[in-house]
Amino acid sequence: MDDNKNPSIIQMEPEEVAADVQKPEEISGSIPPQYPTDVPIYEEKNNTWKFILGLLIFFAVVFGLVYWFFLRGRGANNPIPSALKEPVTITYWGLWDDAEIFAKSIETYQQKNPHVTIAYEMVDPIQYRERIIARSQTGNGPDIFRYHNTWIPEIQEVITPLPPEIMSSEEFNSTFYPIHQSDLKVGESYYGIPLMIDGMMLVYNKEILKQAGFLKPPTLWVGGDQDVVSTARKLTVRTTDSSIITSGMAIGTATNVEHFAELFSILLILNGGDFNELTSPASVEALELYRSFAEDGYWDSTMPNSITAFIQGKTAMIIVPSWQVGNILSQNPTLPIGTAPIPKGLENATVSIASYWVEGVNKFSPNQTEAWKFLAFLAEKEQQLSIHEAQAAVRPFGQAYSRVDMADLLLTHPYLAPIVQQAQDDIYTSLPLAARTFDGGMNDEILQYLENAITSTEGGVDYGAALSTASQGITTVLQRYNVIPSEPTLIPQE
Repeated sequence: MDDNKNPSIIQMEPEEVAADVQKPEEISGSIPPQYPTDVPIYEEKNNTWKFILGLLIFFAVVFGLVYWFFLRGRGANNPIPSALKEPVTITYWGLWDDAEIFAKSIETYQQKNPHVTIAYEMVDPIQYRERIIARSQTGNGPDIFRYHNTWIPEIQEVITPLPPEIMSSEEFNSTFYPIHQSDLKVGESYYGIPLMIDGMMLVYNKEILKQAGFLKPPTLWVGGDQDVVSTARKLTVRTTDSSIITSGMAIGTATNVEHFAELFSILLILNGGDFNELTSPASVEALELYRSFAEDGYWDSTMPNSITAFIQGKTAMIIVPSWQVGNILSQNPTLPIGTAPIPKGLENATVSIASYWVEGVNKFSPNQTEAWKFLAFLAEKEQQLSIHEAQAAVRPFGQAYSRVDMADLLLTHPYLAPIVQQAQDDIYTSLPLAARTFDGGMNDEILQYLENAITSTEGGVDYGAALSTASQGITTVLQRYNVIPSEPTLIPQE
């Protein structure tokens, strides 16, 4: 501080020292001789400012440390150390996979995040969807739960969107298949992270086809040298009284054909029909083609369930998702199974029906951010490999990876190659008529209407009339779940 520029400071002259007073340097043990003796009397004031400055520096350092550990630490690149975080327990409800499938991934994640505990439970699928909703609304639901790709309209009151800071839309789109993007996006947000992909494919008995002279399965439904219709005819073996010994293909009925609705929908779309317009001529033609396999004697309602028939070698071809192949091999490991993409329609039209499971986070969870972080971790390459290997250790093979950058790992897989190829080719579509989701809602109700329609035609009901009745019921179901708008109520004018 420059005292000459501050008029409030009085300039004082040093006082003379009396003759009888000892000079400071003459006092033994006092200030060293080199210490200045002409210190201004306002030195005490300068020491006060130094003290204040020191305090300011001290608090600045403390604030800097607080900022570093607590404020900057909240960013993705500067996480708060786990030791400083509150302990969190994430409850995870799964289906089909027991805890051992996820054990390695959970252990790895908990080691990296000591403040997090993952409590995984494989839940009974019966009334599973209803329990999620009921328990969530009372505060007792899981933080994470698995759901079917068609369920979003049924569980919209308990799902929450994927935060962009956990995974941006750009990252989601570059990581997963187009069908994932189509199914899981509502508005501008995604509502789940898929750990798998699955859908309908052609599954055939190699030995039966070989004995009939077919080296490859059919690639077209109609119109080719080796289409589905002609192949089914050649593969079908009957007794002298026309009873079926071996069926060419399990198709044409509803009560004993697993995934009959998905199969009918494939024919519907390939024929130019629309699920929302079941009374159109194209839809009626699709039902006629579906029923023709039974009416022409390649399959009938006296046959066993289609999965059982395939396991027993009583049918040569079925159309099912990959998980059914695993079930079949579990019961008959030596069965010579081949898989192929869904045969094409007219003008090489292609389609398959997607049916897979997704991991979502509960809207009522107090741990949403931590839950999403864990799911993003499970979607990483290393973890999908770990899950796949754990599944393959206890069943014939693991699920198909959901990541597009892992497709090459399965394109030569003996059973999963068509699933991945169809995902890459973007031919999957999703419809709320998937079998065995046990949703007790939209899927199960629509399946019942379609089953009634197909079965009624066996009793002579006209195809168009059967679909008209089914369409009315299905429309009511879709309106109830807000999939399509309800018809406005007309108020009579006075």
